[in-house]
Amino acid sequence: MNKLLDKFRLPEKEPLPAVIAGIDKGVVFRGANLWALIFAILVASLGLNVNSTAVIIGAMLISPLMGPIMGIGLSMGTSDFELLQKSFYNYSIATAVALGTSTLFFLVSPLNDAHSEILARTSPNIYDVLIALTGGLAGALGTTSSNKGNIIPGVAIATALMPPLCTAGYGVATLQWKFFLGAFYLYIINTVFIALATFILIRVLYFPVGNISSNGKDRVARHIVWPVVLLTLLPSIYFGYDMIQQEKFSKNANRFIQTEAALPDNYMLNKDINKKVKTITLIYGGKKIADEDIQRLKRRTAYYGIDSAALNIRQGFSLLPESKLNESDEKLKMLMRAFEQKEKKEAEKIASDSTGQGTLARQLFQEIKVQYPGLQQATIQEVLNVSDSNRAAKSMLALLRFNNPVPESTAEKIAAWLKVRLQYQNIQLIIQP
Repeated sequence: MNKLLDKFRLPEKEPLPAVIAGIDKGVVFRGANLWALIFAILVASLGLNVNSTAVIIGAMLISPLMGPIMGIGLSMGTSDFELLQKSFYNYSIATAVALGTSTLFFLVSPLNDAHSEILARTSPNIYDVLIALTGGLAGALGTTSSNKGNIIPGVAIATALMPPLCTAGYGVATLQWKFFLGAFYLYIINTVFIALATFILIRVLYFPVGNISSNGKDRVARHIVWPVVLLTLLPSIYFGYDMIQQEKFSKNANRFIQTEAALPDNYMLNKDINKKVKTITLIYGGKKIADEDIQRLKRRTAYYGIDSAALNIRQGFSLLPESKLNESDEKLKMLMRAFEQKEKKEAEKIASDSTGQGTLARQLFQEIKVQYPGLQQATIQEVLNVSDSNRAAKSMLALLRFNNPVPESTAEKIAAWLKVRLQYQNIQLIIQP
């Protein structure tokens, strides 16, 4: 057991003065550090503008924003309020420069569409808190450890400080304040919980709580840290719960549509699930949908846990946007072509069967007439026999007409011959006078 526990111990940690000096060096934004931040913001803004994940990742690796944030966590962990003041000042300068740079970029950029990379940074929730906290713990571990490896670059990518700031700048430039507030809140989440992770790790590794000096500074630190953490955390819990409910609604709505929404003589042209306002809109083409069918669909929503949703049933191509209309038109053309091909194949099959059976009947007529010259007419056809038990069986019907009555023994011989000739066990032979 001790050997197992030894694997989790951290004997390779840096001396405390070296850790403080390393973090303190990255706190100040001036000269090359400040220009690196500006370039990182421009790279991230370009990545968001053209929706390139690779470019955005590159910007995260360039960004020096982690320095003052970890400085805030270190200063709170060591009750060094001079370092806290310096870290917070430089953090504010860096945030203002980054936000101003991204806003200017999006003001002059001819591309102003909100791509998926932008939209992904406008709805933070509790999961972003967990990412920031665990990423911050890894970053603090890398900073305090002599064996850093590739921890710091990985943390820079995972916690993603640049993209939210750039998205906030996009929101200001395009006057979309919802984008600004959502993205800036994500930036605050990353800031607070990276700093908290640093604070926790500094305390755990170097300063056990019981050994902190009792000059009241530690109490002040706690009074600052935990209210800020709580105020940042509470909205994310609400947004996380709301996101889970929306995903649950979307999943149940899709299951409802797949199972219940197929209507006879109608084709679903389009479906729209709005998980935020909880509405389901189904657009059909085909015959007029009866009111009882619509009411049945609305009643069935209760079985999928979406009875609170507004179900809108609409009918007609005019309700579709042009892009969907063209798409549905193509689908209908494909269906019509498939239907025509199916009908053609069935007609060819029927014609082939009829031709084949006609040829066989003529040949059998000649063969029987050679044996029994009195044969005048022959009808030979495969038939389907249905009984009260709903069981259906195929048989071969042979209807023969002779000049003169045929003895029963002759009829039995003809039936036996037909079985052998046609390789058909079930033969119904009817001889007409």
